[in-house]
Amino acid sequence: MASRRASKNPHAEAEQFRRRAALGFLVAALALGGLAAWYFRLQVLQHDDFATRSEANRIRPRPVVPARGMIYDRQGRLLAENVPAFRLDVTPDKAGDTEKLLAELGQLIPLDEDEIEHFRRERKAGRGFRPITLKLRLSDEEMAAFAVNRWRFPGVEMEPYLTRHYPYGDLFAHVIGYVGRIDEKDLETLGEGGTALTHIGKTGIERSYEDLLRGKVGYEQIETNVQGRALRTVGRVPARPGSDLRLSIDAELQRAAVAAFGELEGTAVAMDPRTGEILALVSLPSYDPNLFVNGISHADYRALMDNPSRPQFNRAVLGGVAPGSTLKPFLALAGLDSGVRRPEDRTLSTGMFYLPGNSRGWGDSHRGGHGWTDARKSIADSVNTYYYQLALDMGIERIQQYLTRYGFGEPSGIDLVGESTGILPSPAWKLRQRKERWYPGDTVNISIGQGDWKVTPLQMVRATGALADDGHLRRPHLVEARRDRFDAPWSALERGEPGQISERPDNLRVVREGMEMTIHGPGGTARMMSVGAPYRMAGKTGTAQVVSRRGTGAVDPRSLPMHLRHRALFIGFAPAEDPQIAVAVAVEGGGYGGSTAAPIARKIFDAWLLGKLPDGVEPLDAAPAPASCAGAGAAAEAGCTPATDGELPLPPPPSRRTPAQAGDRNPADNNFGSWLRRQPQLQRAAAPAVDAPAARAPAPATVPAAAPAGDDGSAAGTTEPPAAQENGR
Repeated sequence: MASRRASKNPHAEAEQFRRRAALGFLVAALALGGLAAWYFRLQVLQHDDFATRSEANRIRPRPVVPARGMIYDRQGRLLAENVPAFRLDVTPDKAGDTEKLLAELGQLIPLDEDEIEHFRRERKAGRGFRPITLKLRLSDEEMAAFAVNRWRFPGVEMEPYLTRHYPYGDLFAHVIGYVGRIDEKDLETLGEGGTALTHIGKTGIERSYEDLLRGKVGYEQIETNVQGRALRTVGRVPARPGSDLRLSIDAELQRAAVAAFGELEGTAVAMDPRTGEILALVSLPSYDPNLFVNGISHADYRALMDNPSRPQFNRAVLGGVAPGSTLKPFLALAGLDSGVRRPEDRTLSTGMFYLPGNSRGWGDSHRGGHGWTDARKSIADSVNTYYYQLALDMGIERIQQYLTRYGFGEPSGIDLVGESTGILPSPAWKLRQRKERWYPGDTVNISIGQGDWKVTPLQMVRATGALADDGHLRRPHLVEARRDRFDAPWSALERGEPGQISERPDNLRVVREGMEMTIHGPGGTARMMSVGAPYRMAGKTGTAQVVSRRGTGAVDPRSLPMHLRHRALFIGFAPAEDPQIAVAVAVEGGGYGGSTAAPIARKIFDAWLLGKLPDGVEPLDAAPAPASCAGAGAAAEAGCTPATDGELPLPPPPSRRTPAQAGDRNPADNNFGSWLRRQPQLQRAAAPAVDAPAARAPAPATVPAAAPAGDDGSAAGTTEPPAAQENGR
């Protein structure tokens, strides 16, 4: 049978095609609808979000670090400045393999081990998107080398910044302090706003006034291309620079104080007793704060740490010594104000003092004693026996009450961080620290500034200033004024009202007269200090012993190792009739106060009151000779210094003293000569001393130990422990 082929059904095929076409059209329509919806979502619903992201890819915010406020001395000399520099910053997320980057970059720019270690430490502790400083202070050659090869190092940027510089180096290290790199602890304090900063104040004024000096961070909006290169600035939030500070410190007097020490170690603080302004603050030895600004090397840091003299230790603020005989003026005032003593009351000094029923004695400053002694003589001749008996009569509770009023045992309040409170011995302190009761012998010990005493030079100069300023106990301060813009006027910082240490001017006068006799009296322990001085001074020497006497023989401090030698002390003010400066000097291993510390104080007085600097110290502000000094005749008429070796003569250096009164700012009216003219009774006596070259000679640097009465170390011996010893100077 023949096969039949199936016939086609065109209607069925057409229907099938229509169904397939409709299905395809539906799928295409759905796809187009979904695409349209997706585009609608991107272009309309999420427009703001993606526009912001796009703008962020084009616009990169860059923080603007404010210029740190500058620091000046009282005469406008720049003590801390900002200098331009460039650094290398690395953003780890953009840099890729950081170890490979360090290796390649190290072939182009020298990187020391300290810098690499610091980067690795910050990389582990920080976030990948946050730039990390790899190298500070690029040289010109290093900047040029990196600029040519920048394309090889993605994520590495060369950023401009201002770095701190201290023109006077170690002269103000313990006053101004220094800034250093910010660490994680600093970031916790600063918060997110501090991530743009690289440095922060670490010590001194830089730390105490960090909030004022730092300013406020600003931002710039930088347009970049696809390679991330900056094209232009499209927006800016300006940074607010830090405030400038003007200190009460005088750089000239600071240099004079350092030079006065020579090779000795110790500390000196000079203060205007009328205002509490610190005029000089010296702690020796010192160090160069510039070493710390951009990271100190291990070698330099180890050299500082291994130095047994501890250059970084601020002896004026953090240290402390037993006050020795410098305590006597204050204990004498306490005895007078408490009514236990009258100025004319006398105590017999025979050379040794014994407690009733006790065979162990305390020696006086002379083996044979000083005879009958009143309040003035007890200060001038440093008579121990007077104070042994006075302390027992007053009792430890009353002593503590009055000495606390004078500022001992508490911070002075100076505007530096970490000031020591010192130690004011008392029964409660001894019981708390040593679990021992208080004995009468302890009272005898502390009466002459020995035993468990610890006072800072700041406490000493503050209390001395109160004696000089009619009993006004002022808070010492370093910062005098601030300004928020370069062209803005200086505004003085507010200071609290002073306290009052005594309500009896007659008692203060007795103590001041005793201190004046210390220098100008026939038996004063610092009488050699007055040689050639055209003004009168008031002061008190002291010696804090480190080792005890043996038997009845005195210990010669020059025979001891340096760390066991007596600490020489001096407090005082000048001029005695119109005090303008108060000082406290402490010399480590200096021997006796009258022969070591007093001459240093004399040089500080001369520098401030006379404008006379120690030998070898040239004036900071020496100006070229004016035309009127061109000839010998003109030089004689103008008072110029005669020329030598064909050089032009120079005018005499002006006085450095700045008056206490805000409206009294004419230097010509505030030098020593002006002060002298205000003292008619002294004009005739002082004029020859001012004019005579011999009278203007500086005091001797050292005085024979046996020369001053009561300052020769020849006190009678005692069998008390070292805390009970005092040589009375």
